[in-house]
This record gives sequence, structure tokens and C-alpha cells, in this order.
Amino acid sequence: MNMFKKVWKEVIGLGLIGLFLYLFFFVDLKDLTFNIPGQWLNVNTIFLSIVLEAIPFLLLGVFASALIQTFVSEDTIKRFLPKNAVGAIIPAAILGVIFPICECAIIPVVRRLIKKGMPLHVGVVLLVGAPILNPIVVLSTYYAFNGNPTILYGRFGLAFFLSIIIGLLMLLLFKNNNQLRWTKNELIGRQEMVEEKPQNKWKTTFYHASDEFFEMGKYFIIGAFVASLFQTFLDRSLLTAIGSHEIFGPAVMMAFAYVLSLCSEADAFVAASFGSTFSTGSLLAFLIYGPMIDLKNTVMLFAYFRVKFVLVFIAVVTVVVFSSILVFQQIVL
Repeated sequence: MNMFKKVWKEVIGLGLIGLFLYLFFFVDLKDLTFNIPGQWLNVNTIFLSIVLEAIPFLLLGVFASALIQTFVSEDTIKRFLPKNAVGAIIPAAILGVIFPICECAIIPVVRRLIKKGMPLHVGVVLLVGAPILNPIVVLSTYYAFNGNPTILYGRFGLAFFLSIIIGLLMLLLFKNNNQLRWTKNELIGRQEMVEEKPQNKWKTTFYHASDEFFEMGKYFIIGAFVASLFQTFLDRSLLTAIGSHEIFGPAVMMAFAYVLSLCSEADAFVAASFGSTFSTGSLLAFLIYGPMIDLKNTVMLFAYFRVKFVLVFIAVVTVVVFSSILVFQQIVL
């Protein structure tokens, strides 16, 4: 069976090379005419504009995140945090401003910190705050929305405040009881010790960055494409009606952010493409909820934490973000 697959891959590879050579030497692409419908050309235009604007920030974000992973240890992060359970919450939120770690990388980091003794609720503050409260996300949001102060201050002010609220609620609900999943070797204390060879840190940084870029990039490409389809094919009047509704608008954009699972360094560009149809509150719901919890992170959370904790965490984040957006719309917008 494996032999058949190997031969089949070789045949496909040789076929593609042959097709490329034939097109390169014998076909003049200028003579070809394509009757592409105008709506698909519009999809192409919107898709490319989102991707080209966001790629530099995505690259910047994965390199910054990789540098943090390589050069800053968990012990260094722990030294910044006070021992007091409640007093450590605000410094944990501020720590997210200093360390630009994206939402995928933050989950393993938080798990390691909790295993080393960090209180559960402090880890939760980092988990929901760090992917939003970092300089690269500030920069990409500013650029995507042309410096719109309501979006900029709304996103980061709410994210800072809500990360503290979510941390306090998780402290009340779980009181720092252990919620990690442990492997069999970890539980019996016989984890195999592997002697690691010293590695070039810069090489490791590039490995981390490339892994994250391709991991994040596929979600971003899918998200940009879906956003382009919505913008082109969905009934504009229906989209506007949903987007301007005070309750349905934020709810739809939160669901959209959860399914798309975009990287926080690039999600502002997808959100900005809905700027003409969705209200400011709906866009903020998308920009705050997605980095805190999305589909790909849910899978990772179930792998690292207990089921009850993950379900409660998702419920708390959803209720807190949704209710805060409704209040924000009434008071500020």
C-alpha cells in the first residue's frame, strides 16, 4: 500500500513538472483569454488586498513570538509576577503588553508556567490577554483601521479590562485547583530524561517562526478567502441589517471569529473588510473574542486541560465578551 502511494506521488510530481515545462516552452499565455465572471474577480481583488496588507504584520508577529519562546524562559516570566493570588492579576495583564506571544504559542507556555507553580487564574489572564495586548497587534490594528481611535482604544482597553475580569471569575470558580491533564509518566514521576544537545538559538528562532508562520498562515488564507466570499456573494442589504443590529451583529461576528481561527496579528485586516457593513461594536466583538478563544485553540485546550475547565472557560469568555460589548455599545458608541 505504501509502495503504491509512493509511486502515485512520483507520477503526480512528474506529471506536474511535465505540465510546467509544456506551458513554459510551448504556450504563450498572452494568447489565452479567460472569461472569469466579474464577481470572482471581485473576490480575487478583496482577497489579495487583505493578504498583501496583513502578511508583513504576520511575519513580524511570528518572529517576535519565536524570539520570546527562544530567549525568554518561563522562570523569567514568573519573576515578574507577585506571589499574591489577586495581586498577580494586573501584572499578568501588563505582561501581555510586553511579551508578544500569539494565541497558539501562548497555550503551551501557560501550561508550562502552571506546571511550575503559577496560579491557574494568572495563567488564564495571560492566555486571554497576551494575544491581544502586544505592540504588534496594536500596530496592525492601527494600520488596518487607519488609526480609528474607537476601534484602537476599544479593542485594547476592553481586552485589558476583560482579561482581569475573566481571571477573577476563574479564581472564584476553580480556586486554583489543578485543571491540567497529566501524562502517565508525569503522574508517576518517571518522565524520561532526555539529554538535550545545545542548539543554536537563532536557528531555533527561525524554526519556531517558520512553523508558526505556516501554522497561522493557512488559517489566515482561509479566513481572508471566506471574508472575500461573504463580501461578494452575500446579500448586501441582509449583511447590513445583521451587521447594524445591536445584538445579532456582535453575536454573528463572535461566531465568525471562532470558526475562522485567525491570528491576532492579522485579524484586523479581515475585520476592516467588514467595516462598511458591520457596526463598531460588532467589529470589536470579532477583534476581542477571536484571539481569546477560537476553534483551533479549543482543540489545543482540550489536549492540555480538563474537559470541565475548558467548557467553563469557553462559557465565561463568551458571556463576558458578549455582555461587555453590549454595555460598551450603550455607553460609548
